[in-house]
Amino acid sequence: MKRILLMVLRNLWFVPYGWFKLCYTAVHVEKYTEEERYQVLKMIDRRANIGGRITIDAYGVENIPKQDGFMFFPNHQGLYDVLAIIEVCPRPFSVVMKKEVANVPFLKQVFACMKAISLDRNDLRQGLQVIKQVAEEVKKGRNYLIFAEGTRSRKGNQLLDFKGGSFKSAVKAQCPIVPVALIDSYKSFDTNSIKKLTVQVHFLEPIPYEEYQGMKTTEIAAMVKGRIEDTIRQYEGNTAEA
Repeated sequence: MKRILLMVLRNLWFVPYGWFKLCYTAVHVEKYTEEERYQVLKMIDRRANIGGRITIDAYGVENIPKQDGFMFFPNHQGLYDVLAIIEVCPRPFSVVMKKEVANVPFLKQVFACMKAISLDRNDLRQGLQVIKQVAEEVKKGRNYLIFAEGTRSRKGNQLLDFKGGSFKSAVKAQCPIVPVALIDSYKSFDTNSIKKLTVQVHFLEPIPYEEYQGMKTTEIAAMVKGRIEDTIRQYEGNTAEA
């Protein structure tokens, strides 16, 4: 958590304005378009990363579909993951988050700006409602991000099993699936280092509905996980830390 403190200390002049702007936007989401709210998040995110000595290297941005109504499926390394993607993703998106992080300061406001959906993993009925809601919103042109592992990996760049149920919304929406490989994101908040850090975000080629149509969700999960693992194996170790 030393890096969070560094982000604040190196942005003391910006923190009051940034915090007010974030909180105001989070409370008055209906006053702003999704694009306007997203630009607020990107502005604050960039300042935080500069202060925290974090550089985001983005690969495959051209793979993000030109037409809205798609879903990101990244590997999950920690609380920083969404912030890493926000900085380098040009298209607004929302998130399905577990309810345990819904009230974490700062993240609470960020997720409010994104109109994120809170998921209680112990409530099956609510889980089914979330699947339906996400599918309906994606059909209408919103973009969503879901961490298919269900929880963050505690083993750095190693992945946990991807859960088939996480892909039910994509199947219902018949939308493109965009695998996202995160490398070294866990080093941002889950270590006590404040050395310069480079986090890699790889947007892989989208998987159109026609490619996974008829597959079981467990098969889709294995396919997405495999592509992310292949990318991590190829690029891991190319990041800089000093």
